[in-house]
Amino acid sequence: MVYPEEKKSTFWRNVFEISGLLLLVFLIRTIGFGLYQVPTGSMETTMLVGERFFADKLTYQFRNPRRGEVIAFNEPPAFYEYSTNKLKNLFQHYVWGPSNWTKRVIGMPGDEVKGVIEDGKPVIYLNGKKLDEPYLNKYPLIYVWKEDPAAINLKIQKFAHSLFLTGISRDDVERITQQQLQQYITHKSYDSDASFEDQPFYRIDPKRIDRNQDGKYDLVWPGSVMPSKQSNNWPAKRENYWNGSDEFKVKLGPDEYWLMGDNRLGSKDARAFGPVKRNFIHGRIIFLIWSHDSDESWWIVDLIKHPIDFWKRMRWSRFFKWIH
Repeated sequence: MVYPEEKKSTFWRNVFEISGLLLLVFLIRTIGFGLYQVPTGSMETTMLVGERFFADKLTYQFRNPRRGEVIAFNEPPAFYEYSTNKLKNLFQHYVWGPSNWTKRVIGMPGDEVKGVIEDGKPVIYLNGKKLDEPYLNKYPLIYVWKEDPAAINLKIQKFAHSLFLTGISRDDVERITQQQLQQYITHKSYDSDASFEDQPFYRIDPKRIDRNQDGKYDLVWPGSVMPSKQSNNWPAKRENYWNGSDEFKVKLGPDEYWLMGDNRLGSKDARAFGPVKRNFIHGRIIFLIWSHDSDESWWIVDLIKHPIDFWKRMRWSRFFKWIH
């Protein structure tokens, strides 16, 4: 016979054990290691969409990130509103809130990083010396629709019609519609020497390629320039400047890092959001665990939807690799 006191004691013992286990998992995840999924192509071809990586968080508890390391960090303040409340801010940084971003460390505290255009190509100078970047994506980008183009066109038509009903001008409707349309298109690294079916990185459906009125498609090649949206002399007016283009200059403070993607033509990085503070960086990406050509956040969902095709989209040759 179990007495009420024994039931109560067992209940609280279970509560304490579960709480202790959750606390241990939280501490390991926060200061030990983490698992990350790649949602965008900003680090191609070092990292591809659909890959999972192991990150070492423990090392950065004892030393700072080093130049050239691929790191994970919290979404920059330019794209996420962090709370001024210390407790809530702590929760956002370590529990839930901003998304995790992945880039490579280009500039460290005290460095001067400058982006210029030389001979029609973007070049980075680090403390006055031209930076050699062997890790950059060497493949052109091809732009493809995320869904069937006909279905997207129907959605956009309905969206535009709903805007017209609000009474806004035709120019505003066109502008907003174009912005909405961009959400349905993405870029992928493309090997021009291989067929669409034999691409080394992503399977490409010819029907989803973004084509012009003549039915042709354009490739954006490495070394192409991301132009400045400002006047030609605007950089000379400021010591530190960046606006998303390949022309920038910054003198990093004692706690600042300049982070950029390996896929420069498809990366939203420090060129757009500026330096990142040290406390935003929380892990070093060191090992590729899993590689699957999929946009799904949960692989099990993709497996249920496409039980046969799922296995065909595995990138077996990329499993279990160190990241440099």
